[in-house]
Amino acid sequence: MPIFRLSDKVSFPPPHFAAGNGLLAIGGDLSESRLLLAYRNGIFPWFSHYDPILWWCPDPRLVLYPNEVHVPARLRRRIKSGVFEVTSDTAFNRVITECARVRTENNEETWLVDEMIEAYQNLHEHGYAHSVETWCRGELAGGLYGVCLGGVFFGESMFTRLTDASKVALVALCGYMAENDFDLIDCQVATGHLIWMGAREVSREIFLSQVAASVEKPTRKGKWKLGTKPLIPVLSCRN
Repeated sequence: MPIFRLSDKVSFPPPHFAAGNGLLAIGGDLSESRLLLAYRNGIFPWFSHYDPILWWCPDPRLVLYPNEVHVPARLRRRIKSGVFEVTSDTAFNRVITECARVRTENNEETWLVDEMIEAYQNLHEHGYAHSVETWCRGELAGGLYGVCLGGVFFGESMFTRLTDASKVALVALCGYMAENDFDLIDCQVATGHLIWMGAREVSREIFLSQVAASVEKPTRKGKWKLGTKPLIPVLSCRN
């Protein structure tokens, strides 16, 4: 399949033209209008230092439906113990910076280059990007961030400094989404951690169909308010 080169016009080729590895297009910019159009069409940017901007739409796609999040008994006890406090949209810049820093400290390549960080900070300032933070004794222990359009939360990255901190953030997000009639979390590509948490792969065709319907819902812009104690969606408890 061809790889499309984007022009200054804010547009994308149909996502089903993506290559076998999910790569769809190259170039363009990270403006708010282009990023929002990308997410509405199931496309996301992902590139490293010294690379051009690369746009992806992989097949299959990893998704997590809020009521399917895996919360085993041990994690439920950890949540109910109150060791973690959960907030949202109170430390977005710290969360996205920590997501990059943790990867760098582990000698892993990161796509969170300065240009990306600035672009998502701008989306946060305009009410589209959100963070969920977990705190322990006043210190930031973990968190995640992503972009919300309609009933979809497009997850971008997460980090943890303390065991279970990122898991608690994800459970808190799922609880909030289940309570507020959201449809799904886009997890992009498969990882063992997210599959263990209940995410599953669906075909690109199914994903794009679900996203197309879900983004037509009203978007909850502005700061979100998650409770300090995470809501656990109703589901079977697996050990």
